[in-house]
Amino acid sequence: MKISDRKEFANKPQPLTCSPETVVFDAVKEMAEKNFGSIIVVNEDENVVGMMTERDIFRRLIAEELEPKKTTVDQIMTTSVKTAKANDELLDWLRMMSNERFRRLPIVDDNGKLVAVMSQGDFVSYTWPDLFEHAQELARASLPERVNPTFILVSMFIYTAAIVFAVASLT
Repeated sequence: MKISDRKEFANKPQPLTCSPETVVFDAVKEMAEKNFGSIIVVNEDENVVGMMTERDIFRRLIAEELEPKKTTVDQIMTTSVKTAKANDELLDWLRMMSNERFRRLPIVDDNGKLVAVMSQGDFVSYTWPDLFEHAQELARASLPERVNPTFILVSMFIYTAAIVFAVASLT
């Protein structure tokens, strides 16, 4: 599944952005007004150059006792921001976000211009039918034709439920 296939991608609001020279106080005020946990820092061509998150504000502004009205975003932003394209595989990015512990992923077009920001929550909102269908496709691709992958998956589910029930009845 591609990132662009997710309904969340089509429904994303315009990303919240600022320039590197923006004063942190102004950026935080806008984040608070719009209820965003981060702001994407872009250059004049709208290419991503950084991201300022709530964590950056805590660690690099408050903990360092910097003044929000005198500090610019580029002084505290995260600069090693990974970006994806709408045609990238969703599962690849979900795995990377989980393994590397980041929660927000800017999506850019072929020119590097910011299009959207997807959160780990947008990706994790995979529904059970999506996962079930994906598991069936994988099973079909790896099992002989005479084996029914649906039967195997249902059997595994029943077996797991029986174990959970047995453990619950012991307590």
